[in-house]
Amino acid sequence: MNKEPSVSAHPLKHVAIIMDGNNRWAKLRGLSGIAGHKAGAERIRGLLPHARKQGIQTVSLFAFSSENWHRPALEVRGLMSLFSSYLKQEAKVLRDDNIRLKIIGNRDRFSQRLNQQIDKAEKLTENGELNLHIYVDYGGRWEIAEAARELAAKVVSGDLSLDQVNADNLDEYFAAKAATPPDLCIRTAGEQRISNFMLWQMAYAELYFTDCYWPDFDESAFQQAIEDYYSRQRRFGAREPENQLANNN
Repeated sequence: MNKEPSVSAHPLKHVAIIMDGNNRWAKLRGLSGIAGHKAGAERIRGLLPHARKQGIQTVSLFAFSSENWHRPALEVRGLMSLFSSYLKQEAKVLRDDNIRLKIIGNRDRFSQRLNQQIDKAEKLTENGELNLHIYVDYGGRWEIAEAARELAAKVVSGDLSLDQVNADNLDEYFAAKAATPPDLCIRTAGEQRISNFMLWQMAYAELYFTDCYWPDFDESAFQQAIEDYYSRQRRFGAREPENQLANNN
């Protein structure tokens, strides 16, 4: 069902998704793990038009964590190959669909060729309106540590005083510094944790967990998560007004 965006004091502008369950989806069908990841990559394309229709401005996808390097070498090579293919096949599609692609993470371990592909895809889509952020070789603790290191270097060099160090300027050094904090984080495949994804930014994100494997997470499942978000009261640590409490009882 394609419902129009809900009216809310806290409209849904940024959705973060932990795309889990590709391997389990493939195993149930007697397919290889990489086939599951391919199906997961294809799922991305189908959900972006619905995100735009719902007034969402940014979609952040956790594709490959820093810890994923510890997976079997064959699987890692397959994932990097799939990532490369995705960039080649989807960059023009994203541009034509007015979607701006940004790859976020530690790119030091990527090949020169892959880094060039990333740069080319980001340049090609730089004028898009809907932001698609794909997190690859990323970890929240890594991001916070890198930001703290850069901020400390500014203090040591005298460019910044210790009194100027606060949460706001630490935010400026994050890998995802251009992104607003997620309003909603969705995790598929039944696990109920955020697994080192956007630890700082998700301080007040609403969390939504579903048993649905990522390749099966279609528009209907996405809409269900969106409606669940709008059913919640977001207070950001404040107390709900007394008159609103009375109306809810």
